[in-house]
Amino acid sequence: MATATDRKTELLLTAGALFSKWGYHGTTVRDLAKELDVQGGSLYAHISSKEELLWEIVDRVATRFQAAAAAVPAQVGPRERLEGLIKAHLQTVAEELHFATVFFNEWTCLSDKRRARIAERRDEYEAVFRKTIEQGVKQRVFRVESPKFAVIYLLSVLNWSYQWFKPTASLSIDEVAKRFSTLTLRAFEAD
Repeated sequence: MATATDRKTELLLTAGALFSKWGYHGTTVRDLAKELDVQGGSLYAHISSKEELLWEIVDRVATRFQAAAAAVPAQVGPRERLEGLIKAHLQTVAEELHFATVFFNEWTCLSDKRRARIAERRDEYEAVFRKTIEQGVKQRVFRVESPKFAVIYLLSVLNWSYQWFKPTASLSIDEVAKRFSTLTLRAFEAD
């Protein structure tokens, strides 16, 4: 017999799959119940609302991104740190592919307070990349006019990986990260 924790996990995984396929607004509680082969009302024993599922998914991915960035050693040089941040970001996307898809596409569907919290966490995450690039500029390792714009560029490229990365593809996520790092460092490196 499934425990409440098992059912909640199953519900989150199902919500992640359906939200990533049909979108938050395109998925109903009835769709979730049908996919789980249960009565719609029984889902409310595990959640208070459909938005709670979205919040848990988005919060989980934001936490994973921040933890992955925090795990990259700060004491290494800016070049090595940026390589580590790129790899950590792409690994998070690969390991949380359905949830990352929901994160990138659906976080704006959250209520104002929750959306504002995710925006704050996004800004904190971007700051880790920006500080790394700023350090590289100060050390004359990178030559970019605007570290802020460089971060927007880099994260835009990295964030789009959920659209095309397939775990069964010929390149592993480590190989993809190495190629992204090579291209990025060539673009950012000082002469």
